[in-house]
Amino acid sequence: MSQLHKRFTSDQVQELLERYLKKEVERKYIQETLGISRRRFFMLLKQYREDPPHFTIQYHRTAPPRSISTEIEQNILKELAIEKKIIRDKEIPLSTYNYSYIKDRLRKTYRQKVSLNTIIHRAKKHGFYLKKPQRTLHDREVLTRYTGELIQHDSSYHLWAPAAKEKWYLITSLDDYSRFLLYAALVRKETSWAHILALQTVILRHGLPFAYYVDSHSIFRFVRGRDSLWYQHHLLTDETTPQWKQVLQDCNVKVTHSLSPQARGKIERPYGWLQDRLIRTCVREDIADIKPAQQVLRQEIHRYNYRQVHSTTQEIPYFRFQKALKEKQSLFREFKIPPPFQSVKDIFCLRMDRTVDAYRRVSIHHVPFKVHADPRKQVNLRIYPLNDQLSEIRFWCEGKLINVYKIKSSDLEGVHF
Repeated sequence: MSQLHKRFTSDQVQELLERYLKKEVERKYIQETLGISRRRFFMLLKQYREDPPHFTIQYHRTAPPRSISTEIEQNILKELAIEKKIIRDKEIPLSTYNYSYIKDRLRKTYRQKVSLNTIIHRAKKHGFYLKKPQRTLHDREVLTRYTGELIQHDSSYHLWAPAAKEKWYLITSLDDYSRFLLYAALVRKETSWAHILALQTVILRHGLPFAYYVDSHSIFRFVRGRDSLWYQHHLLTDETTPQWKQVLQDCNVKVTHSLSPQARGKIERPYGWLQDRLIRTCVREDIADIKPAQQVLRQEIHRYNYRQVHSTTQEIPYFRFQKALKEKQSLFREFKIPPPFQSVKDIFCLRMDRTVDAYRRVSIHHVPFKVHADPRKQVNLRIYPLNDQLSEIRFWCEGKLINVYKIKSSDLEGVHF
């Protein structure tokens, strides 16, 4: 609420006080009308009683406004100019000024402490101001009761670092209850393996959640008519299980799918927050490669998880997450390798089936492998990329590990998983 002298004249307040003294109106109604506290009411009443003819509510500044140094002024205008350039670039998905970011930037980069109002005042004065679009009412709420009850998982494709001249994917996993970001990584190409690696990181670090919540992207869900090849038209939606979903089936973790972007608001807001700050930092530091961009992302994730009060929960995500764990308000379960498998490489991997030929061999993309299995037996291959150059293939037949081979990752290019 604005200040009293901006909403009422001295005569209007004087009239109400006079009616109170004559016992015509009770105090609580005057307080509610003026929008003031009990203490403020009696201060005004005392002032009026002491000198009724000269009573006034007009505000008079007793001290001159504090000024900022020329250096700080120049840095504010410098950062505002960068903001303006970013907004005008149609290739960058930002359309508003972020004065809070500039405040943090001045503190972190220049070691200068400036109030947000000072930055906004300079922005308006020098033409670095855009009227904010009208926002829809924020009516989100936490629907889950436990941490680990629902993990929101998604990816976003943007020009995160304009100097790089290429778009990257940001893959994230978010705990719905605490809003704690469990995973975040930038990748050049969105693949099933990139999402499986996210699963591995979250599950090995925190345990098995109750459910994952994703959209209907082909990596997460087979949809009839969209993903079917000509020889698969008999398949119905969800009759074929994508690689990513097979991992969660081995782990006995439920998967649910959102039907619209609106239903994924909780994960979209962190994306907006990260997008805003990540892009601005990459522009200022002239980042043109994904590795330093990942470093910036790591810093922003740390800020979001450990320092930022979430607008919905009104808590810092990390502390809300830890509090739930401490109070046993968690559905995370300990991860154990399900038998007969022997390694995490058997679970968090890419899979395919092959039939052993008459020479006791199976082939992947014309690369033959000798296996210890009888001809015509079905063999399940579990492929684990060790790095960009090398992958490990573990051959399973009738519940037994029969062979382990390493292969150049380039030999797997073109294989459809």
